[in-house]
Amino acid sequence: QVQLVESGGGLVQAGGSLRLSCAASGRTFSTYTMAWFRQASGKDREFVGGITQIGSSTYYADSVKGRFTISRDNAKSTAYLQMNSLKPEDTAVYYCAAVRRVAVPVFGNEYHYWGQGTQVTVSS
Repeated sequence: QVQLVESGGGLVQAGGSLRLSCAASGRTFSTYTMAWFRQASGKDREFVGGITQIGSSTYYADSVKGRFTISRDNAKSTAYLQMNSLKPEDTAVYYCAAVRRVAVPVFGNEYHYWGQGTQVTVSS
C-alpha cells in the first residue's frame, strides 16, 4: 500500500509556472505508475498526464502537452508536475494517483491510490 501527499499548489498569474510534488510513502514507489489528474469546479475529473515506473515514458492530455512536464525521482519516492505557461482554464484541484501497472491508464477508476489534492488557481 502507498500513501500520497501532494504539495506545491497556489495562486499564480496567467503565463506563470508552478511545480507540484507528490510524495509517496513506502519503499516500493518504483513499482507504481504515477499520474496526475485535475478536477475543476463543476467539472469531471480529467487525466493530465502520467509516467511509467522508471520514468522511461510519459503521456499527456492534449490540453497540457508542451506546457506541462511529469517527472519522478524514485530515490526520493516523489513524482512531479512542472506546469508552465499556465492558463486560467488550468485552475483546478490537482491529484496524484498511483497504480501498480506497466502502462499508464487514463481513466481514474483504474488507479488504486490517490492523494488529497492541491489547489491550483490561475488568475487572468
